[in-house]
Amino acid sequence: MTASGADRHPAWYLNLAADPAVTLQVGTETFPAIARRAAPAEADRLWPAVVAAMPSYAAYRAAADREIPLVLVTRT
Repeated sequence: MTASGADRHPAWYLNLAADPAVTLQVGTETFPAIARRAAPAEADRLWPAVVAAMPSYAAYRAAADREIPLVLVTRT
C-alpha cells in the first residue's frame, strides 16, 4: 500500500518506522517478524518485481513527490 502516491507516507509505514516488530499472517500461519526499509540498492533491484506484481505502483511512484519506500520483513 502506497497511499496511492500521496505526498506523505501512509500511517502504517510511520508505525513500522516507530516499531518494526510485526506479526504477519500468510494463509493460516501467523509468525513474528521485523520490518525494515529496503536500502536504495535493494529497492532498485526489487522495484521491477513490485511493478510486475502491482503495475499501478509505477504510476504511484511517478505521481508522488516522495520516494515510495519498499519494506522488507524477516521472520524472527
